Amino acid sequence: MNMDTKNKLGQRIQNHFEDSIATKQKAAEVLPSKIIDAINLMYLALMSGKKILACGNGGSAADAQHFAAELVGRFERERRELPAIALTTDSSILTAIGNDYSYDVIFSKQVNALGQTGDILLGISTSGNSKNVIAAIESAHAKGMKVVAFTGKDGGKIGALLKDGDVHLCVPANRTARIQETHLLLLHCLCDGIDHLMLD
Repeated sequence: MNMDTKNKLGQRIQNHFEDSIATKQKAAEVLPSKIIDAINLMYLALMSGKKILACGNGGSAADAQHFAAELVGRFERERRELPAIALTTDSSILTAIGNDYSYDVIFSKQVNALGQTGDILLGISTSGNSKNVIAAIESAHAKGMKVVAFTGKDGGKIGALLKDGDVHLCVPANRTARIQETHLLLLHCLCDGIDHLMLD
């Protein structure tokens, strides 16, 4: 690799860091009060014996699984196990529903089967327009569940779908990578906040 190529790559890398930092700083200005609302909503549900169902596609599926793992296992401190299920992990359920019905209902059918009044749905969609996450939110509302939605850009259709008592955490960015990076930080804020309310 010649020096010119190395310099160009170095600049691209620097740009990624700077853009990511700027996105998080902007999010830090507009989202903290809503993050507190989401923490409180989840904490109260968990302390009432309810559970959290989480869903998303692609990188957002990984985030849903990451969040469930932090609750069932632990985040940074020891505490009792907390009930959370990622709706993205059972290949037999996902492929059966996708094949027999539609990919659009792979999450909503699981919400219908597993969700109960008082549970929380964490729906993650960088665009806010994922059809299967939208269907899951509609099913959650029908089941008497509250929703915490992670989106980006303008919030998409999900932003307009949410009801009073739901929490919308919309990352102020248009680039998918920046939205996903900030979603991970939001997840860690939720985990830390739930632990703080439980343990401190």
